Amino acid sequence: MAFDPRDADPRPLDLGRLRGLQACSSPSGRFVVLAMDHRRNLRRELRPSAPDSVTDDELVGFKRDVVSTLGPRSSAVLLDPEYGLAQCLVARAVPGSVGLVVALEATGYVGSPEARRSVILDGWGVEAARRAGADAVKLLVYYHPAAPTAPIQEDLVATTVEACRRLEVALFLEVLVYALEPGRALSGAERRSLVVEAAHRLGAFGPDVLKCEVPADPGDPEVEIEAACRELDDAVGIPWTLLSGGVSPARFERLVEIACETGASGVVVGRAVWGEATRLAGPERQRFLGQEAVARIGRLTEIVERAARPWWARHPLGSLPEPPPNWYRVSPAVAPSS
Repeated sequence: MAFDPRDADPRPLDLGRLRGLQACSSPSGRFVVLAMDHRRNLRRELRPSAPDSVTDDELVGFKRDVVSTLGPRSSAVLLDPEYGLAQCLVARAVPGSVGLVVALEATGYVGSPEARRSVILDGWGVEAARRAGADAVKLLVYYHPAAPTAPIQEDLVATTVEACRRLEVALFLEVLVYALEPGRALSGAERRSLVVEAAHRLGAFGPDVLKCEVPADPGDPEVEIEAACRELDDAVGIPWTLLSGGVSPARFERLVEIACETGASGVVVGRAVWGEATRLAGPERQRFLGQEAVARIGRLTEIVERAARPWWARHPLGSLPEPPPNWYRVSPAVAPSS
């Protein structure tokens, strides 16, 4: 049976999640999160003709280059535990003033293309991420409501939400939809319906922030994209952010503007900022990151700060009551075990 968030132990205060969301957003409550948790697909970007020849050291080096340049200009950085988290922290690439979001899932999915299943990385989890210093965690699930694995994916979301509530860790939930017929691309109308329904269904389990695809074909007329974003905003009761999904930087900036004007609380952005750097090395890579990529994340920040909705405007933690006297003695999160 799927977990119902209403069954979770009540918390008089949830200071951990509150602080995590604050740490990952700007002072105005908006998100510009640098996504650098890519693994298998980053190998393909770095060497399309022979992705398996990309060494772990090359992967780590690229992540350090990107994070050290763009991390300080972001509200938070999203890293994976395999090639990014410890390596970037030890290199001091993530300033202490920047939020830290850590991925939970193994890269890709298991199962067939029409019945995809996400799994937590072996030996990893919410508690381990918290011990490593994460302000928040991220879970990616592939989802189609009619897929035979849909209940399994829902249970994964439910148990992850339960763990995050118990440990008071903020959760970013990323949802990627797909066609049930392998190899077939979704139409704009299908994408809109699936993105909205998936956000509604999985958002009801109680993640703190949804990381959403554009709920339309990115090339659709803007009036249709705006209507789809409004439908998405109406379907969820929690903050949501837009992911770049491989669209061009200029197009993504316009999509971000539309999304924020219709209710999004910011962006989680990867390749639309640093994509071309995968084809560069040495001084050329550093020059691109320090100039063009910095300019791109600056423009996105300006759009988000001007147009996005603060996360606390539609999150229960945005208006916590005044703590009662001796609150720390009665909170289930901190009470001594019997």
